[in-house]
Amino acid sequence: MAIDPQTRLACFQRENRIHTKGPLSLVIQFTRSARDKGFPLSPEDFQTSGKGQVAGLGGGNLKKILKEHGIFQQLSAEGGRTSRGSMGLMIKYVEFLNDWRREEPVDFQLIEDFWAQQVRDYFNNQPFTLTADPSRTVGAGLDELFDQARKRQRENPGVQYLGAVLQHLTAAWLRSLLPRDSFQVHSASAADGPTDRNGDFMLGDVAIHCTTMPSALLMEKCRANLKAGCRPVIVTIFERVKTALDLAEDAGLAGRAEVWDIRQLLSAAVYQGCLFRETQRSGPMAALTQLYNQVVQETETDPSLRIEFEAR
Repeated sequence: MAIDPQTRLACFQRENRIHTKGPLSLVIQFTRSARDKGFPLSPEDFQTSGKGQVAGLGGGNLKKILKEHGIFQQLSAEGGRTSRGSMGLMIKYVEFLNDWRREEPVDFQLIEDFWAQQVRDYFNNQPFTLTADPSRTVGAGLDELFDQARKRQRENPGVQYLGAVLQHLTAAWLRSLLPRDSFQVHSASAADGPTDRNGDFMLGDVAIHCTTMPSALLMEKCRANLKAGCRPVIVTIFERVKTALDLAEDAGLAGRAEVWDIRQLLSAAVYQGCLFRETQRSGPMAALTQLYNQVVQETETDPSLRIEFEAR
């Protein structure tokens, strides 16, 4: 019985650990090169004249192939040409394709599509980055983080990355202030209603709502909070602070619902954590990142929501 092509490719990928930039760059370019060769393939046909590198690999070629698959991020500037192990992987790939061809015809388009999807998965599974740069403000670093989430959201319509980062950063900030069991954390995709919550976080008589898009529906939730004896607090991104304030005023809630900008909130927390010693900001930022990643691990199944902290 013939093996399913996807299963065959996934096994080869797993056995040869083709999950990082270099190996992925090689196999997708090699697949394109091998289309025009006859079987059986020979490793000697895919080596440079000096026999030291795999022929045909390069950043420009890789970029062109990925662009055809709708992938515009840069996977590798060198296209895998200088990656260690490229020659050995090429030889194994040749053997793999030859063995496949002996059993049944090889569909190179299907194979290339498979590797293109692995490249997409690679980009989608990369963590966000929060950088502590002493030459720039904390807010600037947070803006870059939020821009990463926006970009990934555009590339994956339907997944609210920015909202998830906002909510879990708020949870991390709260955990830095309060005992771990003093409030619950939830997946960013969990609605308030099904979880019987009056907000994303309930602390005493305060209901915290995290949103990147304040709306009339949110104002109704805030009104319900007030009727229940709770003070509503809206945490949002800088560009939406005025929107939230205007909506609150239109709903007759002016002066009754707090509106906080997440960037200023976290910047203040970082400075408080380092006791306003400019050279020691990276400590509180790293601690905030660690708390954030703990929340993501507890509540989400998508590892790409993690944040990698980088101090310069």
